[in-house]
Amino acid sequence: MRYRCRIADEVIAHLAALPGATVDVTLEVHVKVSDGVEEDVVRTVSENATALKFDHASFEKD
Repeated sequence: MRYRCRIADEVIAHLAALPGATVDVTLEVHVKVSDGVEEDVVRTVSENATALKFDHASFEKD
C-alpha cells in the first residue's frame, strides 16, 4: 500500500490543480480468503471504515 502516497502526489495532485477541477477518488477493495475473515478483523475493518467516513463497507460470503 506504499503506492497510495505516490498516487496522490503523481496523479491526483495534478488533476486537482486544474482550474475549476473537482476530484472524486473511489477505492474498491476485493479480498478473497479461503477460510473466511475472523470476526475481530471484520469488526476492526468496519469500525475503521466508519471512522474514515466510507460511503459503503461490507463483507460478503461466497
